[in-house]
Amino acid sequence: MAITQASYRLNQQIRSPQVRVIGEEGEQLGVMETTQALKLAGEKGLDLVEVAPNAQPPVVRVLDFKKWLFQREKEEKKQPKTTLKEFRIRPNIGGKDLEVRVERAEGFLKDGHKVKLTVLFRGRERAHPELGLEKIKLVEDQLKGVGKPEKEPKSIGRGYEVTFIPVK
Repeated sequence: MAITQASYRLNQQIRSPQVRVIGEEGEQLGVMETTQALKLAGEKGLDLVEVAPNAQPPVVRVLDFKKWLFQREKEEKKQPKTTLKEFRIRPNIGGKDLEVRVERAEGFLKDGHKVKLTVLFRGRERAHPELGLEKIKLVEDQLKGVGKPEKEPKSIGRGYEVTFIPVK
C-alpha cells in the first residue's frame, strides 16, 4: 500500500479547533489551539501533519512532510513481501501431477512465499478422509528442508488444509 499525500491532512486542512501536538524529536508539546500549532510549525519552516485523526483531540506532528513521506516509503519497500500461494489437490491425484505441484510449491517456498495446500473431497471420497491426510504427509515429506507446516492439517468443510512456511 503506497503512502500518499492524500492520506494525511496537512497544515490548513486540519479542521479540529484543538489538537495534541508532538514535536520534531517526538516530544509531547501538549494540547493547544490549531492556529497556535500552525504558527509553531510555520516558525520552524515545517508542516503540521495529522497522524491520528480519530483521537480526542486529534494528534498532529510537527515535521518536514516530504522527508517523512520519503522515509516511510523507503521503510515500506524494505519489508519483505510474502504472499500466500495456494494449491488444491484431490485425494486420488496422480503421482506425476502431485510431483509437479510439489516442485512448484518448492520454488515458491525458496522465494520466501507461504504455500497453502488444500485437499478437497467430492462425493464418495468424503468417506475416506485418511487418504487426504496421507497426501498431505507425502507432500510434507517431499518438502522437508525447504518448508515445514505452520500447524497441523486442519479440517475444513470439504477436506483438509495446511500452510507451509519457508525454512530459514
